[in-house]
Amino acid sequence: MRITKHKIVTIDYTLTNGKGSVLNSSIGGEPFTYIQGIGSILPDLEGALEGKNPGDRFTVRIPPEKGYGPRNESLTRVVSKDRFKGVEELRAGMQFEARTEDGKHMLTIVGIDGNDVTIDANHPLAGETLNFDVTVRDVREATNEELTHGHPHGPDTDH
Repeated sequence: MRITKHKIVTIDYTLTNGKGSVLNSSIGGEPFTYIQGIGSILPDLEGALEGKNPGDRFTVRIPPEKGYGPRNESLTRVVSKDRFKGVEELRAGMQFEARTEDGKHMLTIVGIDGNDVTIDANHPLAGETLNFDVTVRDVREATNEELTHGHPHGPDTDH
């Protein structure tokens, strides 16, 4: 069965950046399952999967502009440790969800110097070229319930 809109697709993948460092992989873990054509994955990756069949293997390169955007240094700022009430120990790499007038944003602590905490509101993959090495494992029809809920159900899902 070919990958087309509203099919449930299961893939194995390895994601590397432009330098070849592995950023994420399903190899050795659970495969990734999603519904094709509803915008739940990056558009360029979804487009590359369109028309593929189980067993197909391919790579796709997504530049920052089509992935998570370029880094925006204005989204990095220094705040006081006092802004993190209730957190016993702050460490670089910790992530927090912040609510702003623009909605929810994920913040990452990138540095701590005394009472000053440097936070970054860029997506962790902003500025990265994304290289996906993908193997299509399975393609099946979505159920009405899956389409209504907007995600796959059952085995091989991450929901």
